[in-house]
Amino acid sequence: MDRLERVMIFIDGSNLYHSLKDNLHRTDIDIGLFCQKMLEKRRLIRIYYYNAIVGLKQEPERYRSQQQFFNSVQQVPYLEMRLGRLVYTNMWPSSPPYEKGIDIMLTTDLLTHSFKQNYDIAILVAGDSDYVGAIQQVKNNGQNAEVALFGRQNTSRPLREVADRIIEIDGRFLRGCWKANEPSRLFRRQKQPHSPQSGTSLPLAP
Repeated sequence: MDRLERVMIFIDGSNLYHSLKDNLHRTDIDIGLFCQKMLEKRRLIRIYYYNAIVGLKQEPERYRSQQQFFNSVQQVPYLEMRLGRLVYTNMWPSSPPYEKGIDIMLTTDLLTHSFKQNYDIAILVAGDSDYVGAIQQVKNNGQNAEVALFGRQNTSRPLREVADRIIEIDGRFLRGCWKANEPSRLFRRQKQPHSPQSGTSLPLAP
């Protein structure tokens, strides 16, 4: 991999959570270590993490757990958190809430940075085929698009077909990416000699 390639990572947090839960039966992922694994030896420009806030009134215990997780995510250097909201209908709790605004925010950031030529490679962590059009536009703009996916090769077929490269996420890939692991130097929060806006990558761990 070319370390000069500039990478931005776009994570659909809800999709990541449910994929981990359904496929690996655990959700205690370290976002920083996960992103380091996908980044490989390339230059990180920015990570964007998207999720919807659980209702405090409706689900207080889940809300507190989510806030603890968000606090840990915010410790990852060069990460921007984008939060939408969960909408609870009159049918709650028999009918689950739905996300509001997440896909729009992710698509907007993905395309805005693409048009501005702020990255060479976009990595999308999501399984929603609604992102296919945005990924195609990224390619049309002259950048490469990688998609990180869980499940068998017949899952998320539209995204698999449009992506330049598929990052297969499974238990083997995620070894060393759980919170029980010692955090990598690459994603420890520390003062950096250069601004990330200048396109400087994070220091590589020895």
